[in-house]
Amino acid sequence: MSDPEPISIGMVIFPNMTQLDFTAPYEVFSRIPHAQVSVLARTLDGVRSEYGLTFMPDSTFDAVPQLDVLCVPGGAGVNPLMEDEGFLAFLRQQAAGAKYVTSVCTGALLLGAAGLLTGYQAATHWQSMELLPLLCAEPVHERIVIDRNRITGGGVTAGLDFGLFVAAQLRGEMAAQAIQLSIEYDPNPPFHSGNPRKAPPVVVEAVMNRSAQRRAERLEIARRCAARIRS
Repeated sequence: MSDPEPISIGMVIFPNMTQLDFTAPYEVFSRIPHAQVSVLARTLDGVRSEYGLTFMPDSTFDAVPQLDVLCVPGGAGVNPLMEDEGFLAFLRQQAAGAKYVTSVCTGALLLGAAGLLTGYQAATHWQSMELLPLLCAEPVHERIVIDRNRITGGGVTAGLDFGLFVAAQLRGEMAAQAIQLSIEYDPNPPFHSGNPRKAPPVVVEAVMNRSAQRRAERLEIARRCAARIRS
């Protein structure tokens, strides 16, 4: 039996991203048979994530060829990029020819700001779900949402589930299960507070209070994006 056709996967990184949005699916994607995973940034300089880890890209937006899979993470750095026309133009250019256009966490807001989720169902972090309608997307409270060739993962840790789901789309469930076993992904969290519907109200309130300023800024940006998208 001949080897399957190679698949090119491009993972976008940017300053102040949430590193697990990137590293969790990267761990899975790097194990997909005959997949070439590229780490993409505006320049080849190191990119510092929101809590200090720095990553080195291996290609720039201008140099990378057409990808089969485009993957966009989220994080605090999403806010300025939602209005960065050069960045959004890169996403549109790659999305036009990609087999799958994907995101993890608030990376969905970047796809939405680029006009790539208009008329699509999508997931994002629970604190940003209310912004998806402003970006012409239909929010769905699921860990992974697929709508045609758009695949979006929910908040941060959903990146691992998302990565396995994408692997199954690309190489079949058996390959994805083999990757899951190889990384021994068998979650059994010590607490059941990973969802606002399950967490104690006092914990939800504390998290909301800590992120209030960022959410307010993001709401204003999303409103400006909405006006641009609809114009």
